[in-house]
Amino acid sequence: MYKSVLLLLALWLGVATQRAQAQTLSPLGVWTNEEKKATFEIYKCGDKLCGKIITLTVPNDPETGKPKLDTKNPEPKLRTRPRLGMVFMQGFGYDGDSKWDNGKIYDPESGKTYSCYMKMESANKMEVKGYIGFSLIGKSQTWTRVK
Repeated sequence: MYKSVLLLLALWLGVATQRAQAQTLSPLGVWTNEEKKATFEIYKCGDKLCGKIITLTVPNDPETGKPKLDTKNPEPKLRTRPRLGMVFMQGFGYDGDSKWDNGKIYDPESGKTYSCYMKMESANKMEVKGYIGFSLIGKSQTWTRVK
């Protein structure tokens, strides 16, 4: 009987520890995507999370030699803003189980904005999925934390 109680206690502590670790996984910090074209900072903006571009592997437009701009933006007045420093993710709220949902992600290479969620896979890996309509259909990437 005593051994059974100890075993149950040990199992409960193990599950509680795993839950605590899962709850502490946070996307706050600096990340890079699979292509490693840029690094992004995920940060708090009010009670939500946002993301901005903090480095570009190729920061200047090869044709002009000047910093890359948001030339594909559907809003003409935004086409002259620099990509470096651009807030391209916003509105992410915690949805439980290490997932932040109901956000938007903007792709400056296409000028399109998608619904998006971020889900922590581990302390240094995160799934980022952009989609239109339903999250079952869309494109996922694994981002890696930059140390």
